Amino acid sequence: MATVVLLTISNIFMTFAWYGHLKYKSSPLWIAILLSWLIALAEYCFQVPANRIGHGLFTAAQLKTIQEVITLAVFCVFSVFYLHEGLKWNYIVGFVMMIGAVFFIFTKW
Repeated sequence: MATVVLLTISNIFMTFAWYGHLKYKSSPLWIAILLSWLIALAEYCFQVPANRIGHGLFTAAQLKTIQEVITLAVFCVFSVFYLHEGLKWNYIVGFVMMIGAVFFIFTKW
């Protein structure tokens, strides 16, 4: 559970680092880059421990899959509430397909 919590916190920081500046397009690009790097530093402070703790409980492929699902969930919330962009039906279908990928990654074959 610690891995999932840390990955979720990490992804919140990551999403703001990558997309938060889109709300402030009039600010100079160098400021956006600098602030994004500072936010990304905080992201790594959660991401690295999450992967260290999780590896062994999960394979690297499973950790990456967990991270991607969390990324999509965090981004959906971010997109709606921060960027004020709606979720379209095809986004939801894509997300459901990712859940299908989780099934294949986590099933012992």
